[in-house]
Amino acid sequence: MFRSLHHRLWLVITATLILPWLAAGELSAQAPDPDAAKKEGKIIVYGTTIPNIMVPIHTNFEKRYGVKVEYWRASATAVTDRATTEWRAGKPGFDVVFAINGTVSLLKKENALAKFAAPAAVKFPAQFKDKDDMLTAFRHTPISTLYNTELVKAADLPRSYDDLLDTKWQNKIVMPDPSRHTSTAQFLWNMQKIKGDKWLDYARALARQKPFLTESFAPVPMALAKGEGHIGITYAQYVTQVKGPLSHVVFDKVFTDSTDLAVGAKSSSPNAARLYIDYLCSPEAQKIIAETGDFPLAPGIYPNVKDAEKVVANAIFMDNPSDEQFKKLKEDFRRIFLGQ
Repeated sequence: MFRSLHHRLWLVITATLILPWLAAGELSAQAPDPDAAKKEGKIIVYGTTIPNIMVPIHTNFEKRYGVKVEYWRASATAVTDRATTEWRAGKPGFDVVFAINGTVSLLKKENALAKFAAPAAVKFPAQFKDKDDMLTAFRHTPISTLYNTELVKAADLPRSYDDLLDTKWQNKIVMPDPSRHTSTAQFLWNMQKIKGDKWLDYARALARQKPFLTESFAPVPMALAKGEGHIGITYAQYVTQVKGPLSHVVFDKVFTDSTDLAVGAKSSSPNAARLYIDYLCSPEAQKIIAETGDFPLAPGIYPNVKDAEKVVANAIFMDNPSDEQFKKLKEDFRRIFLGQ
């Protein structure tokens, strides 16, 4: 009798705990179903890439699979904030969300994402694989120093992060406000990889340069092109993606972070969402990504950006502060950069 009871108990545990776990793992690794995706017809994507850069990718995806993409773009901070707010309200509006790893990872902690391991990403570098199979990295975003070629002579270019502290750059630097922009807070926090314990001293010195602060990385190159600043801290790909007299200088260490895609846990079009993510990791889409100036994760594919191979060779991938660290960083940077 005891054995019979024990056996029945084991069957219940297996059915309620183990089998669902195995099914979830199988689902996360399954290849997307194009027919099921086509029946769903549409996906809503929240992302950080400038809309016109996504046009060729979305055009090819829609033509190939018959699934329409509705795309909303904002900064990494705004994308994550909107997705989090909607999730907590019980009304998530996204099927797919993507942003740099440091911010989209916050949605994992909210349990707002579903498992999915894109088959097309299997050959991507192992360091970008998410152990929980919720995030799929498809590109990375090196942070470089851009400059207006009509305002800065080659001989005057900064050659290191320390050179940005030269008094000649006072009131001439454009960068995102680290008290509002999560990615810039992460960038400055990671300066400890170069400056060690003195990283915060570096941030204070940079603030004393009285930089022109923007909402995110995207407005920085436009401000430079308009002559509102001479040099700026922003993404390297904007050299080719934004029109104007722009170039960039590559330091011996270049901070970067992966941009990660994820399926919403309550997506109304889960099949189309998985298909979209897998497509962005395909060789076809990775080449399109490079052609637009972005840095894809597929090995050996480089964008048409000056010194792209040097950027990749000098890349240092950033660590992610915890939620509490992010909160404190923004408070510290509010005092340092805004005097509040």
